[in-house]
Amino acid sequence: MITGYSVATLVVFIISIGFVIYPVSIPTPRRIPRIPINLTTAPILAIAILWAAQCLDPAVIRGGIVGTDGVKPYNILILFFSLAYMAITLDITGILQSAAFWVSNKGGSNGWKLYSYFYILLTLLSILLGNDPVILSGTAFLIYYTKVAELNHISWLMSEFAAANTASMVLFVGNPTNVVICEGFSVNNAAFTAYTILPFIACSIFCFLALGGQYRDKKYVPRRLTHATDLDARSVLLDPIGACVGSFMLGSALILCLVVSFFGIDVWMISLPFAVAKFIYDIAWDHYRFSRKLPMLGRGQNGPQEQAIPLDDVMLPDSQTLPDNNNRHRQPTFPTPTTDKVNSISNSEHAVINDSPSPSSKIFAAQWRSKGIALHKRLHAHFPTFFTALPRLPFALVPFAFSQFILIEALSHQGWIDVFGTWLLRATHGNMYRTIWLIGVLGVILCNISGTNIGATILLTKVVRAASPMLSDQTIRAAAIALAVASNIGAVSFTFSASLAGLLWKGILKQKGIIVTQTTFAYWNALPLVVMMIVGLSVVSAEMAVLY
Repeated sequence: MITGYSVATLVVFIISIGFVIYPVSIPTPRRIPRIPINLTTAPILAIAILWAAQCLDPAVIRGGIVGTDGVKPYNILILFFSLAYMAITLDITGILQSAAFWVSNKGGSNGWKLYSYFYILLTLLSILLGNDPVILSGTAFLIYYTKVAELNHISWLMSEFAAANTASMVLFVGNPTNVVICEGFSVNNAAFTAYTILPFIACSIFCFLALGGQYRDKKYVPRRLTHATDLDARSVLLDPIGACVGSFMLGSALILCLVVSFFGIDVWMISLPFAVAKFIYDIAWDHYRFSRKLPMLGRGQNGPQEQAIPLDDVMLPDSQTLPDNNNRHRQPTFPTPTTDKVNSISNSEHAVINDSPSPSSKIFAAQWRSKGIALHKRLHAHFPTFFTALPRLPFALVPFAFSQFILIEALSHQGWIDVFGTWLLRATHGNMYRTIWLIGVLGVILCNISGTNIGATILLTKVVRAASPMLSDQTIRAAAIALAVASNIGAVSFTFSASLAGLLWKGILKQKGIIVTQTTFAYWNALPLVVMMIVGLSVVSAEMAVLY
């Protein structure tokens, strides 16, 4: 039964989504940082308001954290972070950059050949590693490459974004939404790939054709490159041994996760030990090289000044800066706060203290801050792999994912999920094909307006499960696969906030001085998205027709 509490819960939920899509910051008095209301803080604030208004209780919050209906949020996050750590540390070795250089050499001066090769490379890497690590490395490389080759960056970057997000539907670990679907619909991890491989192939091919149609003008992809040069792929492979070990461990973890899914074992129990083992290896290998003064990650062992410490933004780090043309075969490095920067911070603090009568606590805080930065520099010099990977982990996913689970659990507690489930039954009458298209189209739309594809997937999973008593097993399975397709291609959408990958991609471009407006992003994504949605859902319908 819908009550006033139910209406209030839905209104607060919608408002929180609005702030996720369009974040704001509240001005504060001087010397106090502005208060951001964004992807990280808006859902948490919504939970606090609903709790204070007694629209939810501790049991609902516990259900959102521990999980209900077979969906275990902690399982999803542990699995995702474990594999993300292994993928990011593998990327740090330079193997993805090396692969990009190799493909660039194979493409030569033929513009469309090179464009096709990059699309295929990014697709294959995203299948294995997921979209986030590929977007981190691929975006920085393409910015560098298009600058050196004097190419229009928009066609190459939009292609990379589409390829990475489309390919993430293949493996259940490619995207957090895939794990939500496998958990929520009890889909075997290997079966998930079997269901999604054909829609992926169709979406990937037709997406490339749509991109080719959009960028057929020579100003976007020239027939011949006038500034093509051979790139030394080995020069950017910074840690060959680490690349071999990391590839072996990540590959073994993925294979074992697929195997144990047949036996009903939670896959985080496999991925977490592998991530811990990789962490131990990284620490031991870095210590070995540091103690013997061996080059580490392509840099000399001359001191902490050479090491990279991305302190600016943990949520969207500055992944890689553009090397200059005279040094373009070196691995792009992170912006480093040097000793001078540390001294300038300390001096600025003392300047403030000397200019105004401040309490001694400010002096104490400034000293501790300076010591903390110096300690961080020393640790980064000693263990560069871990301290480079740490800020690249998607920490924003933790509060956001748990908050989304709690808010949707609150909607369920207030009866909205049952209402939405009833609407689904009325719209489809339990017909499998209607369900495929309705869930698929809704999934793509909700990725844009429900706080990333994670929120859309959690919500629609709950809605389908609420309607499941009146749906056949075949229809439920068809809805799950349609949602898997929609939640991945839905990232190639109209708003950056349709996925965390979109926010990450936008942040990297901004840090490199490239501004892609919301309108531009939506304009170039519109055709590939519509084409992929029609083709992908058609293939899902055909699959279900053959199987059932």
